[in-house]
Amino acid sequence: MAPTPITSTGPSTGTTTPSIHSGKGIDEKQIERVHQRAVLPDQLGTELSRQVRHKYASSYRKVFGAIFTINLAAFVGLVASARGMPNSRDVGSAASANLMTCILFRQEEFVNICYELFTCVPHSWPLYIRKRLAKVFHYGGCHSGAGTAAVVWYILYTILATKEYIDEPVSDQLVNTITSWVLVSMFMIILTSAHPDLRRKFHDYFEAFHRFAGWTALCTFWVHNIFSARVTARQLETSLGQVLITSPNFWFICITTLCNLASWSRLRHQTVYPEKLSDHATRLHFKYRGMAPFYGLKISDKPMTEWHAFATIPDIDPESGKINGFSIVVSNAGDWTKKQIMKSNERKLWVRGAPLHGLLYTSKLFQRIVVVATGSGIGPCLSLLFADITPRRVFWSTREPVTTYGPGVVAEVRRADPNAIIWNTHERGYPDIVREVYQLVHESNAEAVFIISNPKVTEKVVYGMTTRGIPAYGAIFDS
Repeated sequence: MAPTPITSTGPSTGTTTPSIHSGKGIDEKQIERVHQRAVLPDQLGTELSRQVRHKYASSYRKVFGAIFTINLAAFVGLVASARGMPNSRDVGSAASANLMTCILFRQEEFVNICYELFTCVPHSWPLYIRKRLAKVFHYGGCHSGAGTAAVVWYILYTILATKEYIDEPVSDQLVNTITSWVLVSMFMIILTSAHPDLRRKFHDYFEAFHRFAGWTALCTFWVHNIFSARVTARQLETSLGQVLITSPNFWFICITTLCNLASWSRLRHQTVYPEKLSDHATRLHFKYRGMAPFYGLKISDKPMTEWHAFATIPDIDPESGKINGFSIVVSNAGDWTKKQIMKSNERKLWVRGAPLHGLLYTSKLFQRIVVVATGSGIGPCLSLLFADITPRRVFWSTREPVTTYGPGVVAEVRRADPNAIIWNTHERGYPDIVREVYQLVHESNAEAVFIISNPKVTEKVVYGMTTRGIPAYGAIFDS
């Protein structure tokens, strides 16, 4: 991207320039920035093309569509090879394969491997390749695409199994049919509750349906698989064990089960040491293990009903200079977070699964970046700033940063970027964030922008940058 010429006349007409007289804490460098502004370029393409390319045709939806296309091709192949209706065992194998894929993309180690593979390329690779590899955090499209495809395949399988029972009404076939309908019912509950609109409005119910319906489906799946194998064994006049070990379904369900066990077998009750920053935020410190940068964890005080994901920040021992535990920043965003802020006593919280890479890990793909945060979004960014791998500029917009998050957090931001723009919204109002971020991109010649904020601001910045040819990444609802 060619740099935009610097102008001395300020931003173009119709934008808001921060006042250099009204607010406190505006130093000479900030005054100089006001008078030397990069012209915000026009957005590329037409309004329709921008909407289609940057909003509707997201990487998440492309992955979802690719999964469905592969499954459609498999269905056509099965129909063609069977010269009509496909065999129920083949349909069942396709359903099980999709279910296994769906679960794999929620297994921490598998997801971390995906991140490692996608971010291992050198900076010498062309930017147009690296900026696409950075979309690996849209892996949720594989989870939802394969899960939805599994439901469709199981509906077809259940219809075929019901027909087979009508043709041959034996007890094993009856159990097979009943468990098939139970599975379809559980899958439909999971699929319905996972719709983005319902998930946002009733998140706790979504988690409960997803978890308990999923466990019910997994147990039913084992019963179903064994009775289905008995039917096959009788038809082929062989042993049950022989059918199981030669059946793809059996191995698919084994992998699916192991993925679930791998996560829940790591459920631990760990001591947490709170550091109250203000009535709006707290920092929870864990000492049971060290934590490298770029990881996140799920924590809860009610492990059967709700979980909350947070990015971790390595804690440094001031004497040895080594990593001594980790911490998370919790900001008031609901009943659960408010409860954690109000509790100042040492206590225990549940931790589940292995540490998981997140969006900011893909920043390694770029030579220089701009990091944008609003409010408590600075918490996840502190892990990136601590890593000190990629040269970066920082823009942080928040109300009373020192009062709300404490001088320690502000000092960490300043340490990572001595010229960080810390925008106090109480003194200066809300920034024209797209313009301010573009200014930092221009000043630093950054290759990409990473933002941690609420969905509205995230979408605004990502859209504002990508429509001007600048790669930009922000968390999505399923990342």
